[in-house]
Amino acid sequence: MRLIGIGIDVVEVDRIADALERHGDSFRDRIFTESERAYCSAQKRPALHYAARFAAKEAVAKAFGTGIGKDLGWLDMEIIRRPSGEPALELSGAGKGYADTHGITEVKISLTHAREYAAANAVALG
Repeated sequence: MRLIGIGIDVVEVDRIADALERHGDSFRDRIFTESERAYCSAQKRPALHYAARFAAKEAVAKAFGTGIGKDLGWLDMEIIRRPSGEPALELSGAGKGYADTHGITEVKISLTHAREYAAANAVALG
């Protein structure tokens, strides 16, 4: 397996909390899948979990080298939690097509968060 790209992102939790408060469902629906919204909203501090997933999606876009746009949209990426608790990425739509075309067969992600910041990294492998 070869390394195709790596990405990292750090987000201020308050920035995401402000976006959630100001823009509500329009922000949530544009950035997060239905499953992500259900998971984050059920947590004690939803903004913390939204921020970690936002950071993960940015990290994936950096690992792909595409940014967020026509090749990889916000909703093409879903951050899931495996039964073990490990975060994982599921791709769909243009993101899956881009990965398939560019030989990306696996993307490893890691999330972390504290009171003020959430961070994630992504490693694209093929």
